[in-house]
Order: sequence, then structure tokens, then C-alpha cells
Amino acid sequence: QAATARANTNIRPLADLLRPLCSLREAAAAAEAPAMSFQKQVVIDCRGHLLGRLSSIIAKELLNGQQVVCVRSEDINISGSLYRAKLKYANFKRKHTNSNPRHGPFHQRAPAKILWRTIRGMVPHKTARGAAALDRLKCFEGMPHPYDRKKRMVMPCALKVLRLRPERRFCKLGDLASEFGWKHKDLIKRLEDQRKVKSEAFHKKKVAATRSRQDAVKKVKVSAEDQKILEAAGFA
Repeated sequence: QAATARANTNIRPLADLLRPLCSLREAAAAAEAPAMSFQKQVVIDCRGHLLGRLSSIIAKELLNGQQVVCVRSEDINISGSLYRAKLKYANFKRKHTNSNPRHGPFHQRAPAKILWRTIRGMVPHKTARGAAALDRLKCFEGMPHPYDRKKRMVMPCALKVLRLRPERRFCKLGDLASEFGWKHKDLIKRLEDQRKVKSEAFHKKKVAATRSRQDAVKKVKVSAEDQKILEAAGFA
């Protein structure tokens, strides 16, 4: 016991010496780690993304506290042919409660609901944390009004052109949904065609306004004193 006590007295000063070093390492690691950048709301254009890869990224963002809106969910891609996807979905449709199918599981037909269900499978939705994360998610077919005028984002690590070899087969989520009972494919296409016409007109107007402003800035004459003030303010 005396020998153990002496060993403990020898160890304690060493631990006290190492403690500041550990705290310094933790501080350095915290300084090197990039700060998480949150936005009030992120709008994702789902066109051309792979379903599983996009869902996993969105699930992680939701659990981190980010609000996410997914638009154009009918244009999401699924790896594998449409025939293969139909076989998988038909197998999924067979799964129901034997005594009373109304108790679930429920087989969603709309592309936005299929995306929502896919993301739900990657979130602990039966806990309070997971339920709060799913409340931050909104999914839409097409681009409804508030979001057609907002900046949309893409996820490069989930894009089909970057993640799927060019000779591999793929299908669209909208085609799969329409095969199993989604009835609004033609309606969404008509609304999207109208939106693209308005969007193109807005883009041309914006480009013209930007060009005229740049020309006006080039033509304007500024005195040397004003130029120095502008340079000091960072506008030159």
C-alpha cells in the first residue's frame, strides 16, 4: 500500500503538467475546425440528383438544425432502369399490416412524399430530435411561388453526372410515381413550362440592367479626391 501511495504521488504532478497541454491542443483543434455556416433557409433544386445521396446529405443538414426546402422533386434520378425501380416499388407495396392495412406502412405515390419518406428513413424520427429535424423539411413538385424567386442550390457530391458512370441506366422519380398512381405529372409539366418562360424574361432583364450599370460606372468621371475616398471604402 505504501508503494502504491508513493506511485500515486509521483503520477499526480505528471498529470497536472499534461493537463494544460491537452487544453492547448483542444483549443488549437477548435480554432482549426471550420465554423458551421447556417442560413435561414436553404432551397435545393433536386433536378439531376441521385435520390439516396441527396437524401443522406439533407438528413444530416436537418439534424444539424438547418431548414431545407426541396423543389422539383419529380426530376430526381434513381440509379437503375425504370423496370428495376418498378419491381422494387411493387415489392414495397406488398408490405402492409396483415390484420388491418390501414395501420400502415403507407406507400406514398407523389415524388415529394417519396423523397420525404426516403429522408425520414435516415433520421431517428421517433425521437424528439428526429421529429424536430423532419419539421424543418419541406418537399415540393415543381417550384411553387415563394421559392421560384429564391436562390436555389445543388449538391455536387449527389449529382448524377458526377456520381454515375455515363453508360449506367437511370430513371426519374416522376416517371416511377406516375406508373404507381401519381396523377399530376402533366399539370406539373405545364406549370413548369410557364414558370420557365417568366424566369427567362426575368434573367434577360437582369442581365441588361447589370450591363447598363457597368457601362454607366465606366463612363462616370470621378475626381482624384473622391477616388481616394472610394478606394479607402473599398468601392474602387
